[in-house]
Amino acid sequence: MIFASDNWAGATSAVMTALSNHTGGFATAYGVDPLSRAIEQQFNDLFEKEVAVFLVSTGTAANSLALATYAKPGGAVFCHEDAHINIDECHAPEFFTGGNKLIGIGGEHGKITPDALRTAMNKVPDNNPMHGRPAAVSISQVTEYGTIYQLDEIQALADVAHSRNVPLHMDGARFANALVSLDVSPAEMTWKSGVDVLSFGGTKNGCWCAEAVVFFNPEESEGFEYLRKRAAQVFSKARFISAQFEGYLKDDNWLATARHANEMCMRLANGMRDIDGVRLPIAPEANELFPVFTKAQAARLHEAGAKFYEVPADFVSEDEVFLRLVTCFATTSEQVDEFLTHLRG
Repeated sequence: MIFASDNWAGATSAVMTALSNHTGGFATAYGVDPLSRAIEQQFNDLFEKEVAVFLVSTGTAANSLALATYAKPGGAVFCHEDAHINIDECHAPEFFTGGNKLIGIGGEHGKITPDALRTAMNKVPDNNPMHGRPAAVSISQVTEYGTIYQLDEIQALADVAHSRNVPLHMDGARFANALVSLDVSPAEMTWKSGVDVLSFGGTKNGCWCAEAVVFFNPEESEGFEYLRKRAAQVFSKARFISAQFEGYLKDDNWLATARHANEMCMRLANGMRDIDGVRLPIAPEANELFPVFTKAQAARLHEAGAKFYEVPADFVSEDEVFLRLVTCFATTSEQVDEFLTHLRG
């Protein structure tokens, strides 16, 4: 009953088989091996256009280096106040952008609105060194509260960003989970909706350590290879990151694992709806669930060995807790049902 994080799971058999297949022999180092070149072409096919793709090992590296590409002296990056880049990355984006400031914007259930973004950006006017200047806008897809931006919402935010001549970055740590939930193509959820650069996540969905930075306007990636090298994200045996993506993308494994994770989340949510003491203030849209339990229910689950995180909240009573539960490719229906059994008492 491990619902603490999709990072707690291992790697899929498809990913590990691909890694094993490339263990022996010799291959050119530093990402110019044939497999890495083939994966770059696969990203072109996946997004239905020529892209510039750079493989890295962590989501923090992907986000920070993507934003660093667009950094400016006095730059400001606009994001949700609870965004991963603002809360959970130890100020790495600020560090790698050379001190660009992250400006958090409030918004219900992890999402920012075009009006809120426009208001925040208006406080950083053009041609005024006293206030700095906009450098980028970043959104999370899936958000920190398990919600998903619809395509028209992405486009609306892109329009605001582009009106100030800055790019829209998408933190896609759970990119596949959002994609299968919306039932759209990777192109539709990104560049066709105005996204300029994507942190394409694989680790949470079954890779061992494989992420990618994807530029939809390849000319904007100029200099990125230097940023990646300075961040110690150029691997001599880069074929092992590429191998993970080979197994991940083969036969649409990445979509199947994300779809399974989402289905397990819905199974969990549906099983809670008739249990006394349980509330679901945020409707689940991907593989994260944010219920309210009584403290007695949470304690009973902990005693049974369940793992999950408590989230600070000011809207619960003294006898309640607000929690985050995350399902993944390795979650089974039996684990979900066991959790629900203990929850019911």
